[in-house]
Amino acid sequence: MTEPKLTSLQTRMFQAKAKLKLSFEQIGEKLGCDEIYAAAIFYGQAKPSDEELKKLSEVLNVPTQHLMEEMGAHFFPTRGGLMSLPPQDPTLYRFFEIMQVFGYPLKAVIHEKFGDGIMSAIDFKAHVDKVEDPKGDRVKITLDGKFLPYKKGW
Repeated sequence: MTEPKLTSLQTRMFQAKAKLKLSFEQIGEKLGCDEIYAAAIFYGQAKPSDEELKKLSEVLNVPTQHLMEEMGAHFFPTRGGLMSLPPQDPTLYRFFEIMQVFGYPLKAVIHEKFGDGIMSAIDFKAHVDKVEDPKGDRVKITLDGKFLPYKKGW
């Protein structure tokens, strides 16, 4: 199986991005959003506004009509499902491994600090930073989700 599962339009978007030598940070700046959100649009994991699609059309030189037909007002993402588990890609596997090793410890600390509930993946932001280190550059990932307490007595 080839992963991730992309539509032909998404493949064209990635090809245009590569041809124009654009980063997701640059695309996000043009769209007025974060680089992770811009990347999520490319993977079909975010619902772009019509205005974002018009700007994306200009940035990538992909017809607005093509973007609107696939990702317009009628589009509601089916989130997840881009890969099999465990992932085969080494970078994605590290995230899987992190959850296998540190998932329960993170969950326990969240409960200690916030109580019974979850971190939202809907009201959510993520950011990746490069931290220079003489022993080798480090990847710093920030996951910022709203705490959602479980309701009692419903």
